[in-house]
Amino acid sequence: MMKVKLPLFCAVIGALASIVFWLFLYVISFGTKLVWEVIPGNFSGSSVYPLIACTAGGLIIGIFRRLFGDYPEDMMTVFRKLKKDKTYPYHKLPVLLIAAILPLIFGSSVGPEAGMVGVIVALCCWAGDNMKLAKDRSEYYSRMGAQVTLSVLFRSPLFGLLDVEEDPVKKGMADDKESPDATTRIIMYSVATGAGFGVFWLMNTLFGKVSEGFPSFEQVPAQKADYILFVVYMICGIILGLFFERTELLFEKAGNRLPPVVRETLAGLILGGVVCLLPVIRFSGEEQMGILIRDYAKYAPVAMIGIAFLKIIMTNMCINLGLKGGHFFPLIFAAVCLGFGLSLMIFPQDISHATYASAIVAAGTLGVSMKKPLAVSVLLLLCFPAGYLLWIVPSAAISAWSGRLFTKDEE
Repeated sequence: MMKVKLPLFCAVIGALASIVFWLFLYVISFGTKLVWEVIPGNFSGSSVYPLIACTAGGLIIGIFRRLFGDYPEDMMTVFRKLKKDKTYPYHKLPVLLIAAILPLIFGSSVGPEAGMVGVIVALCCWAGDNMKLAKDRSEYYSRMGAQVTLSVLFRSPLFGLLDVEEDPVKKGMADDKESPDATTRIIMYSVATGAGFGVFWLMNTLFGKVSEGFPSFEQVPAQKADYILFVVYMICGIILGLFFERTELLFEKAGNRLPPVVRETLAGLILGGVVCLLPVIRFSGEEQMGILIRDYAKYAPVAMIGIAFLKIIMTNMCINLGLKGGHFFPLIFAAVCLGFGLSLMIFPQDISHATYASAIVAAGTLGVSMKKPLAVSVLLLLCFPAGYLLWIVPSAAISAWSGRLFTKDEE
């Protein structure tokens, strides 16, 4: 009987994660339309509206965080607390939800994954404490819920498993008495992920899509000239990844020196000023990447390269000054901008080279940032053709090694 109940419980975990995630995206979609379409439609000073909206959003977020705590927390912090305390504060679930939603609604240059991981882990911990079947394994089921959420978010069944299982926090957990063996974990994860994808598809079918996701590049055969430039593109991706890490440290120091509320309001003010000039900088980058790909001819190659580095700066500013969220989507967007800019600079007006360039740059950037080549390769299937894996995998692996090398030098 237990052998039947365990997979069933895993399916419930996967389905619950997808339902909560779908509702989360629905609220964000509704709030974003309200803030960025309905209100400015009745606002005469539309040219400065982003400055007002982002500054007001920063103030609201600052006050909320001052009252209820420093949420949302990044994925690594969530997993560290889960491993240390064997639970996550599910009694703060309303706070976790609101804290995750506010930055996304007010245009923060971040992704949704950081906030959702905390929410799902909290829900799974509640299940572990209140359901007999999950007792003594709440840590494991909570991680599985996070895996399903990441997989559904990035539309990649393997990404959640690879990203979380390669997590340094995971080291040693496989030997815990509470954790099932490797084969059982894979089977249970597969059941949970299958249920998660099925329920998310059903919700989209019944109630409409809540997110279109990243646009997918069409398969464009790479040419000899592209192969020759592989190392150049990879190095540029590594540079962008290292730039992300360096600016992260700078803004982290700045955030620690600024008082609460002032910190978030200043971040909103800066973000709003930049958005007034470059609307493409706001949000996570999903829809913005589609716009950029469609209108690439309107941007000079140098401008696209500049947007890539500016996106990195704004994402780190938002995360470390209080408008918190994830960085996966913004990093992909920035890498694609850099890839397009480099490609069009080398091959003017020949867009056929841009897909390959963007794929290699993105693999290099995420390889440095995540240091998990397999997870990076699976993640990039979100928008790049599977035929490019032959080049994405080595770029991610070499870049991950380079990222560890620079980190080791710093230490």
